[in-house]
Amino acid sequence: MPETTTDIPTKINWEEIRAQFPVLQQEVNGKKLVYLDNGASSQMPKSVSDRIDAYHKNEHANVHRGIHSLSQKATDAFEATRSKVRDFINAVSLEEIIYTTGTTDSINLVAQSYGRKNFKAGDEILVSEMEHHANIVPWQMIAEETGAKLKVIPMNDEGELIMDKFYELFSDKTKMVAVVHVSNALGTINPVEEIIAAAHKRNVPVLIDGAQAVPHSKVDVQALDADFYAFSAHKMCGPTGFGILYGKKDLLNAMPPYRGGGDMIDKVTFEKTTWNDLPHKFEAGTPPISAGVGLGAGIDFLNQIGMEAIAEREHELLEYATEKLNQIEGLKIVGTADKKASVISFLLDGIHPTDAGTILDQQGIAVRTGHHCAQPIMQHYEIPGTLRASISFYNNEEDIDRLVEGIELVKEFFG
Repeated sequence: MPETTTDIPTKINWEEIRAQFPVLQQEVNGKKLVYLDNGASSQMPKSVSDRIDAYHKNEHANVHRGIHSLSQKATDAFEATRSKVRDFINAVSLEEIIYTTGTTDSINLVAQSYGRKNFKAGDEILVSEMEHHANIVPWQMIAEETGAKLKVIPMNDEGELIMDKFYELFSDKTKMVAVVHVSNALGTINPVEEIIAAAHKRNVPVLIDGAQAVPHSKVDVQALDADFYAFSAHKMCGPTGFGILYGKKDLLNAMPPYRGGGDMIDKVTFEKTTWNDLPHKFEAGTPPISAGVGLGAGIDFLNQIGMEAIAEREHELLEYATEKLNQIEGLKIVGTADKKASVISFLLDGIHPTDAGTILDQQGIAVRTGHHCAQPIMQHYEIPGTLRASISFYNNEEDIDRLVEGIELVKEFFG
């Protein structure tokens, strides 16, 4: 298997790291690109795209069950990522690392497989008011199917969960807690350790949506004691169409398969089918192999920088951006929790977020506008949506300064 190589110096030079992202070197609408939509998808360093290209050129074949050399080579590359993921999140075993198509698929897997077996009429599922739709809708669907009910942990106007309400909502009827680690719309870092510990005192499992946490800080699933933890490759310098579900082995073993087909079977007859062992029991059909190989390269890249260094750099940029944006007259930040990741949602007086985003794009500045697949958050604040600047370690202070200049141009335009 080709080695994944990067050119990250021992002493971190963030501009040298930035230079490894080809997309950031381009112009948009005649302006140097400022990419501040990392919450939707991070960019890909050259080492990752090169690794995917090398797979397609030299290793491509279908994985598993192939006796020929190329199939074995592809399988080795694909399964190497599972080991990297296990180490990256400090899981106990490879059997706990399930390949999915992304965070949404991972949550659907748990809702359908665990929920169908364990939920019944009158049971309750706790979610929070700040969830992404992907951590609401699958639970609504299984609740409707089984007769269970959703209960919602409210948040305050700073964008923090009201933990007293969490404890009040918890009851003998609670059979699952599903909460986001870091809010994609507000940047709030939730007290998931406290939530997990409280749920476990009542023997209730917890699923954590970690899509916005894993790319930005060190996540240790054993330290968290999470039962299920879901995240996506495309938010951590990898390709789209690939994700991970971490689950405790005993829980996964007790769950029935989510989908049927090749690779998740042991033996098939018309009378009965038996299932493959973990993790393959949940991995039906031909997977997105090159995307899996790409995630492995993305993890290599992040590891060479160091997640602690990434978290520190992004916190510096968050503080810089928050200070600069707070100086703009008529700008209001939505979500001011004490503990935040590098996400800033904001509004401009009298200007619709979509209109503002359009003018920013004309300046080469990419931000996300709208409800960010978190409509209940917008309903809480009684707003249609926000502008969202989501920052990654390869951004810099110049990007923030350009955003500030762009916002001033927006204000001038709408005068």
